[in-house]
Amino acid sequence: MGKKIQTEAAPAAIGPYSQGYISGNLVFSSGQIPLCPKSGEIVGTNIKEQTEQAIKNLKAVLEAAGTTLDKVLKTTCYLADMNDFAQFNEVYAKHFPEKPARSAIAVRQLPRNALVEIEAIAEL
Repeated sequence: MGKKIQTEAAPAAIGPYSQGYISGNLVFSSGQIPLCPKSGEIVGTNIKEQTEQAIKNLKAVLEAAGTTLDKVLKTTCYLADMNDFAQFNEVYAKHFPEKPARSAIAVRQLPRNALVEIEAIAEL
């Protein structure tokens, strides 16, 4: 088994999972929703604000593992409403200029009624 990632710079897991794992030279993050790491509350009321916070949380997990957003190979993005896709992409594109592989999926509901959740696989 790999090495577990744990950082206070990202929200603690709200279920029976870890923030991520390192295996070999790859980092596998758990999905990050737009929670404030300190309060545990959702940050933002719209897709742009929530996407910014979810990416901030993802960045913190990756940095705790010793990597960065620039080394992300693949993301999986979950949206509560596909009508938010264009606005989500505006924020996402600023943080992922290298355009990693990606899946974007509309789901019926996300934890804490978040509008977005993002997970990633990155190189160390």
